[in-house]
Amino acid sequence: MDYNWDTWSLFLKENWIMLLVALVILFIVVRIVKTVVKWAIVAVIVLVIIVYSGYNLQDLKAGMEGLKEVGSQFSDSLTDSVKQEALNLMKKEADEAVYTSNPDGSYSVKTKNIELSGKPGENEVAVSLRGIPIGKWKIDDTIKELIASSKQ
Repeated sequence: MDYNWDTWSLFLKENWIMLLVALVILFIVVRIVKTVVKWAIVAVIVLVIIVYSGYNLQDLKAGMEGLKEVGSQFSDSLTDSVKQEALNLMKKEADEAVYTSNPDGSYSVKTKNIELSGKPGENEVAVSLRGIPIGKWKIDDTIKELIASSKQ
């Protein structure tokens, strides 16, 4: 059995009330009953918990995979919308872009909201939106246009 913490955490979050009630009942049974019957009652309570939960740990692990997939889709959607916003700003702010050649041979293009950094001849630039790095992008027509207009 190789169950990770996420699986156990999800199980505990979904069944915490039932587990708490079972622990209280177990505590009462162990404190009051002093015979072999007590262990039979404990075993019955544990079986009820397992049956009542309706889930096995494999089901919970599969649920975690589904949550990860939803998170990944959300992340991709967010990345696409940020990229689209940056491209729109590049088009709008192309006239006010300033080109700077750096001593190390690289260049940077700055507007009010966008900053591009790269090296001549490479097909990628580092893009920052409002001072926050948002990744390395392949140079497309919009980026070429921004670089060209910043040189004028």
